Amino acid sequence: MAKGYWIARIDIKEPDRYKDYVAAAKPAFEKYGAVFLARGGEAVALEGTGRARNVVIEFPSAQAAIDCFHSPEYQIAAKIRQEVADGELLVVEGV
Repeated sequence: MAKGYWIARIDIKEPDRYKDYVAAAKPAFEKYGAVFLARGGEAVALEGTGRARNVVIEFPSAQAAIDCFHSPEYQIAAKIRQEVADGELLVVEGV
């Protein structure tokens, strides 16, 4: 079974409250076996418009990545993130 990956591109508007999102998301990430591969390190936009924070999270499968997003645990965190940051989040199936 191929792994699944969250790719998130974020511009944080309220850094102090973004910490609340990180704390609220932790239970969902633990429950669904998330492994952070890239988390806010330096990024270079080679084409298109970049975002300030870029995150890649590995899950055991694409379905686990999708289920994590839709879980009640993560939806609590998502509401916080949507208030304090702008961005995109997608799931990619691994090879």
